[in-house]
Amino acid sequence: MQPIQQYLHSGSQEESNWRSVILFGKNAASYKFALAQALIDLAKQGKDSVTLEQLAQPYTAHLCEHVRKSPKQATSRSSKFIDACAGYADGKIAYDDLIASTVQLGFNNVLDAFHIVNQQEVPIRFFEKDFERGNKRIVLTDEAFKLATSSEVSNILQETESRWNLVETAWQLGVGSGLLDIGYDEEGEIITALDKNRRRNVTSARGALNGYQKGSCFYCFSGVNAADGSELQGKHPNILSSNASSRYEYAVVSLEQPIKNSRTAPLCDVDHFFPHVLGRVVRDTNFDGVWNLVLACPDCNRGEGGKFARIPILSYLERLHRRNEYLITSHHPLRETIIAQTGANSQERWKFLCHVDKIATDLLPGARWSTEQLAGAVF
Repeated sequence: MQPIQQYLHSGSQEESNWRSVILFGKNAASYKFALAQALIDLAKQGKDSVTLEQLAQPYTAHLCEHVRKSPKQATSRSSKFIDACAGYADGKIAYDDLIASTVQLGFNNVLDAFHIVNQQEVPIRFFEKDFERGNKRIVLTDEAFKLATSSEVSNILQETESRWNLVETAWQLGVGSGLLDIGYDEEGEIITALDKNRRRNVTSARGALNGYQKGSCFYCFSGVNAADGSELQGKHPNILSSNASSRYEYAVVSLEQPIKNSRTAPLCDVDHFFPHVLGRVVRDTNFDGVWNLVLACPDCNRGEGGKFARIPILSYLERLHRRNEYLITSHHPLRETIIAQTGANSQERWKFLCHVDKIATDLLPGARWSTEQLAGAVF
């Protein structure tokens, strides 16, 4: 079974289909991410049917916030719609003009392309177009409301922001995703990118990795809290009334209020599958590479009977390989980074993991570590 199909057929169907759109869909522009965030905004407000003008309000809220910090939001050289967002963010055009431009230009492709992954539609849709009558609308499906009210929604919002941050960083630096030098800052638990010989923070490591684990601990599959409240993501548009006159209900966007975390569990750990200490001896392998980073619940990583610096059993190595294949199937910088560090094809990458496992067990002898599986396998 291909990685995308394997991903779709495990775990919660609403969450798996949504995450596949965010993680595996093509990225020619950032509209998909803005639409995803807007749909959850509307579902959380109980809006089941909205006009394009109403959809444009949360949609442009997210886009304008990203345009402020990263003007490059598409692979194309120019975009009249992005120019309108930038103009509004800079105070050069009125809010009504922004909404009018959004209705005219901002939904031309994204509504039809949103549910397309690997050239085919995902099994579950989160909205339907209702364009038959004069007033064009979208209708949110039951699955959108289930997602917006699930315990995973804070994780999912963070994952979308993290993915968006990674993609726009590649565009902003003027390089293809395959040329972006991705690293990991262990102290800050942040994914970084090399920009003119300097490291710049890109996004939360938890947000970048959690979608591929479907909100579950890598080892025991219990649900984890990955919404770490990083300033790089996790902000929720609080749309406030504008002092300026407008024929629309909302005009000014504020991002002062963080997303309320729907999980009460402690934050998950960013764990090195092969212990980080090995890097002191094995100089030719980057143990801080994304390929070796997983999210684990605190109990599995450092609780009583936890993993600590032990080597996991081989079934976990197979799971790591599967997780990495999900990352590689995904269209963003983490893909090329893992390929460069571990191998050009799946067979080479598995051989690489087995080679590292052999070195690790030679250097750190003793019983391999495992733990009880607390929930059904989701990846």
